Amino acid sequence: MAEKIGSKDGAVKARKSPRAASAKTSGAKTTTPRGRGKAAKAAPKIPYRPDEVAEIFRRFSVQRPEPESELDHSNPFTLLVAVVLSAQATDAGVNKATRGLFASADTPEAMAALGEDAIRDHIKTIGLYRNKAKNVLALSEALIERHGGTVPRDRAALEALPGVGRKTANVVLNVAFGEETLAVDTHIFRIGNRLKLAPGKTPDEVEARLLPIVPQPYRRHAHHWLILHGRYVCKARKPDCGACVIADLCQADEKTNAVPAELIELPARLPQLPAS
Repeated sequence: MAEKIGSKDGAVKARKSPRAASAKTSGAKTTTPRGRGKAAKAAPKIPYRPDEVAEIFRRFSVQRPEPESELDHSNPFTLLVAVVLSAQATDAGVNKATRGLFASADTPEAMAALGEDAIRDHIKTIGLYRNKAKNVLALSEALIERHGGTVPRDRAALEALPGVGRKTANVVLNVAFGEETLAVDTHIFRIGNRLKLAPGKTPDEVEARLLPIVPQPYRRHAHHWLILHGRYVCKARKPDCGACVIADLCQADEKTNAVPAELIELPARLPQLPAS
């Protein structure tokens, strides 16, 4: 059943003095990207009140109560590999490449036994496949040697693995272990700046400014909600404002519509287009 949102005419109400949303919205602690503490403290004011930020994520939660990763995986290890492979590649393309790979090897031991040549043959349809094959083999061997073949639930340990950076660690911590992390990919970086929720020149800056303003009840899934919103609605070339459930709240300069779309529940994971 659809939920009514916004005013009757869908108009955006004028605000005389927008207040910046702050971490006080929730009292929960967050992990600031290393070396970005000063950037987070110096964050510019944003044109949203805390209650408006909360309403944005409330609507996302109604739309997709339990969002799922669009990367196919069956355990923390296959998730880790899929995320490593997803750099400069589409999720659909990665899923096509990993279908056969994971059927042959879904543990670090099996992946190491498979060898670099076989890994490369499985993933040769995606970008940077040669270097990625080396990293998948190296991280598999590192997991065996350092962690007994288990993916660690620790940021530092994850980031010490070959081919794993902060974004990949955030995804694994969030999806595999339920941590309240926010991995800033190209979609979230665009959303943070376009909507003026968390303006930043780097992914680290956007992460440091965005995560604290998300109310605690919504932090678990904020990462997926923002990615899906950026991928299917607030698109890079031309945002589909007519399909946006936060159109009345959005402060983007590119906005073409102020009437929010009907708020209905959508599938946790949308059907993917075939990989090109």
